[in-house]
Amino acid sequence: MNNIDGKSLAMPEIISACQARIEALTPETAPIWGKMSAAQMMAHCAEVLEVAVGKEIQGTPWFIKLLKPFVRKMVVGPKPYPRSTRTHPQYIVVKEKDFTGEKARLLGAMEAFGEACSGKEGLDHPFFGEMTVDEAGWAMYKHLDHHLRQFRV
Repeated sequence: MNNIDGKSLAMPEIISACQARIEALTPETAPIWGKMSAAQMMAHCAEVLEVAVGKEIQGTPWFIKLLKPFVRKMVVGPKPYPRSTRTHPQYIVVKEKDFTGEKARLLGAMEAFGEACSGKEGLDHPFFGEMTVDEAGWAMYKHLDHHLRQFRV
């Protein structure tokens, strides 16, 4: 596993810790970097988790498909994401979102991801293909943690 700190969104205790961090957000919580509001960030993170458990991914640029091995290495690798990293077009959130609704969506997506990983050895990601639960759990934690740190929680 490339996970240097042993954290995985497939672990119930890590899901609980992240839920507590999300509960600390308010509609007024401002980011340290980037342009998303807290509600937009939660919508973005929920979409990433929903795709990880089977939601279709659409609009992948052809050149990104060519770079899939590099992107996968970055996603499952130990190195943190740089601030304001470009994202897949499906994950871009431009319109303002309802804070309460997106919070519920994100919390539900986290639970669904944990359940999808429970008792399994792997997941079939719509873009990356087969991932072990360790890879997927770390990748989802790493992404969520990146954005929670963006909002100081």
